[in-house]
Amino acid sequence: MAGRGRRRDTGVVAILRSAGLYFAQVFAAGFALGAVRVPLLVPRLGERTAELLELPLMLLVIVWSSRRRVSRTASFSPRQQLVVGAVAWLLLACAELSLGALFGRTPQQVVCDRDPISGSAYAVALVVFALLPWWWARLRRSRGTLPPCPGSPPSPGSPAAAPRERAPATP
Repeated sequence: MAGRGRRRDTGVVAILRSAGLYFAQVFAAGFALGAVRVPLLVPRLGERTAELLELPLMLLVIVWSSRRRVSRTASFSPRQQLVVGAVAWLLLACAELSLGALFGRTPQQVVCDRDPISGSAYAVALVVFALLPWWWARLRRSRGTLPPCPGSPPSPGSPAAAPRERAPATP
């Protein structure tokens, strides 16, 4: 195995790994923001306003995380990225229901007892969460590449990945 480059795996395990990482990044951010929102913002501003203030931050996390996943799994097709988003969405739904059960709420309460405004915005954010990996992959396919995502290594064919030439030393 020594001397071999890292193999690009596009199988089921790679898709599940990518979906798990995507879910974990977004869930961790949501959990951290919720830990601030519930005790600090909800009592002062109300549930609707607090959730609507949190939503743009969560959308930023979703955009960043989905771009990062797609840039790190460049060998995945748009269809495979759609599966990544769907599996991540299922993991997020299971986590939401599990947290609800931990706090004594039934699945019906977790799904149906949301504010009509912020709950609708949350539902749209969930759809964005599920579809964004596919959308980035489609964009990458139509343009040939994605602009680099902050914190991601350059893609193999990009100019940033090419070895840089050193300027000749002057005597």
